[in-house]
Amino acid sequence: MDDVEQDSQLTSSNLTTEIDVEGDITVPGAPDSDDEYSTLDEPVSETLKRDAKAVGKKFFHVLWPRETKTLLREWDLWGPLMLCIFLAVMLQGTQSFISNEAAGGPEFAEVFVIVWIGASLVTINSKLLGGTLSFFQSVCVLGYCVLPLDVALLICRLILLANQTTILFVIRFGVVMLAFAWSTFASVKFLGDSQPTHRMALAVYPIFLFYFVISWLVISH
Repeated sequence: MDDVEQDSQLTSSNLTTEIDVEGDITVPGAPDSDDEYSTLDEPVSETLKRDAKAVGKKFFHVLWPRETKTLLREWDLWGPLMLCIFLAVMLQGTQSFISNEAAGGPEFAEVFVIVWIGASLVTINSKLLGGTLSFFQSVCVLGYCVLPLDVALLICRLILLANQTTILFVIRFGVVMLAFAWSTFASVKFLGDSQPTHRMALAVYPIFLFYFVISWLVISH
């Protein structure tokens, strides 16, 4: 009997040494030293500050395009939404707020359609051409790169406060064309590496057309 018990103990010990048990066994509710800091525990003010700082950092990257993956790695749609709302409100004009006509509504909706549907179509074209970015990454970059055109629109609205002359129109035209070139350059800077080299022209042309339509809205307002 003793020999049998010894053999069984040796067999069980060999099995435990040969079998590797993977995974962790944790008790629900027990503290875990490996847990990272959760943003659910922070105050709302800290969350807003962190998000605002992230949006501001992306604005800076658009105004000063560099070889960075911040817009792609930490994508969001808050910045594009704010830029789109600013663009739509500024293009809607002031008369629509004073009068009771509903003519300003479609113009506001038109800007949203152009920005969001346009960015979606450009992204779909990029994916069909073999682009490696995700849908929301591309939309994020295209939306953030509208920033130069928003700045150009603000400058044009200030110029329109004066009596219009040919020289002022030339200045407005130059400002919008500079913003158009800046938006196109910044978006290609961020999205260019995700496209196959032999299809780069087919991917850049819709981006060029997308910002050209927005620029036309700004200069013709």
